[in-house]
Amino acid sequence: MQLGVFSISLNVKDIKASREFYGKLGFKEFGGDIAQNWLIMKNGEQVIGLFQGMIEKNTLTFNPGWDSNAQLVPGFTDVRQLQRQLEENGIQLAARADESTTGPAYIITVDPDGNPILIDQHI
Repeated sequence: MQLGVFSISLNVKDIKASREFYGKLGFKEFGGDIAQNWLIMKNGEQVIGLFQGMIEKNTLTFNPGWDSNAQLVPGFTDVRQLQRQLEENGIQLAARADESTTGPAYIITVDPDGNPILIDQHI
């Protein structure tokens, strides 16, 4: 099962303070909009998302179809196929993708410790 590129989405209290802190750890802005209270930052191949007031908990995030530079990965597994595989494996989903659609969609599950896992396809 190929879930796509991994990142951690962090629920931050102060987006500017978090940007400064992670900048000191070598992370550079890669995407997002600080005026909208979200940023994507990279350090080499490592990706973090900073989200102020947008998510309740720190979230494990996977992006099917993307590499760590948000470039298309040929032959990726669509999120709807992943949804079917997860459900066949007995994984309950907190949010499901519409099976009748194509393109961008997401699903959410929660691990046994309450950590949200977002599988967020942008293409």
